[in-house]
Order: sequence, then structure tokens, then C-alpha cells
Amino acid sequence: AGARRVVGGGQAIVWRNVVLMGLLHLGAVYALSLVPRAQLLTLLWAYFCFLLTALGVTAGAHRLWSHRSYKAKLPLRIFLAAANSMAFQNDIYEWSRDHRVHHKYSETDADPHNARRGFFFAHIGWLFLRKHRDVIEKGRQLDFTDLLDDPVVRFQRKYYKSSVVLMCFVIPTFVPWYLWGESLWNAYFLASILRYTISLNVTWLVNSAAHMYGNRPYDKNISPRQNTLVTLGAIGEGFHNYHHTFPFDYSASELGLAFNPTTWFIDFMFWLGLVTERKQAPREMIQARKERTGDGSA
Repeated sequence: AGARRVVGGGQAIVWRNVVLMGLLHLGAVYALSLVPRAQLLTLLWAYFCFLLTALGVTAGAHRLWSHRSYKAKLPLRIFLAAANSMAFQNDIYEWSRDHRVHHKYSETDADPHNARRGFFFAHIGWLFLRKHRDVIEKGRQLDFTDLLDDPVVRFQRKYYKSSVVLMCFVIPTFVPWYLWGESLWNAYFLASILRYTISLNVTWLVNSAAHMYGNRPYDKNISPRQNTLVTLGAIGEGFHNYHHTFPFDYSASELGLAFNPTTWFIDFMFWLGLVTERKQAPREMIQARKERTGDGSA
């Protein structure tokens, strides 16, 4: 307790997270200086790892496990769980638990990253503090048994630390060194540290920027917004006003909106037979909601 300082709302600062995140971001800034010296294949590999990382969050923890917006067969769930360990954003159970609480109690003290507390808090500051007591109390009232009914979720949760070491750090570093002779130093800082830091911030922008900047064509009475830049970075997760209005929709956006790589991935898996029961909001429902509660921007 001596290492924690209590701030407003009775939340203690988690200094370990402050220090680790500070060091991580310093490492990422340093990694930028290595870009000109790295092999092109290493940079392409780092980007590939970024896409895997993103899918582990967007198609996995978010659309599959948090919202149950589609069903995935075992091989795909194993792939998404491995990609989720590469993301290193807490295990699937914890991520989905926090996200369900975020949706049910959005923009209140029970929201883990309540955007009403400002951009910094919604982006990264919430990780620097112990959870607000309302997050814990309200979260206990929700049912998460479906998550632990999935053996893939249970396995990842049980072996989470070792899976993160392997997927987030060892494999991204080992492949460029072993396959095309990149230095371990470059491989580690670019494919692990820089890639991990960027992927974290892209995910956090959904909590911060996409709750503050953009239009609200579906529901002007809620904070989440449509944010094109977040959509580009988070491979389709920036249509946030739509997503909070229709959280069950597997596309997390209105059908026909062009840039949504996560939806393309899920559709491809459907074509392969690994995805079933994609849930969608009917066009009539979407149009009616726009007319009733939208801000008239679309």
C-alpha cells in the first residue's frame, strides 16, 4: 500500500503500471530510430504481427467473446486466442468482462474507462488506477459464465503469462532473426516493443477518441461516435456510434461501409466454414433508429 497514492474517488495509483507503461513507450520511441537500419522484411513482419494482434482483439475478444455476435469453430477460436495473447491486453475473460461492463454502464463511474473523466483517463489513465468501486460492484451483477464455458478461454486464462511471453515477445523476435538474419536487437524492438505499443494505443483510441470526436448518425444521446481515423487504425472498430447502438452486430458497422478489415476476416472465415450465425441489424431497424435518435449526419 505504501507504493500507492489514493486519488479522487478512492482509487489508488498503480505505480507498477505507470513505470512499466512509461518504459514501454520510451522503448517504442527508441525503436523508431532503428527503422532505417532494419531489413524491409522485418518491417513487413512487424506489420503482419500488428494485424494478427489487432484481429485477436477485434474479431476475438471483442466481437466473438464480448458480444457473441457470431459463432466460431474450435480451430478459429484457438487462432484468435493465440492472436489475443500476442495483443497482451489481459486475457480474453478479463477483457470481455471489462468490455461488457463498459457497454452496460457506459460513461458512468462503473465504466472502466469512463470518457467523461477526460481523454487521458479514457485512453491510458484508467490502467494507472485501481478500478473504481462502482466498476467492481456493478460488474459482479453481470453473468460471465458463458466465457468460462469455452475451454479455449479457460486454457488461455490458465496459461496466460507463458502464452504472452511466447506470442507477444518470443515469436515476433525469433522469426526475423532465424529466417532472414535480422539482429535480435532490431527484431525485438520493432516486431515486439514498437508493434505492441502501437497496437495498445490503437485499441485505446477506441475508448478515448471514438468517444469524443466524430458524428453520431445513429444515436446523438450517447457519447460514442463515428471516427474515421480510429477505423483505419483499429481495422474497422471506429464506427463506434453504430456499435454502441447495435452492439450485437458482427460487423460493428452498417453494412456497406467500405473499410472494415475485421468484418472481411470474419466473412472469409464464414466462407471457409469456420464461422456461423453472424448477427446483423436489419436495414429497416437501422434506418428507423437514424430517424428517431440520429444527429442527421448520415
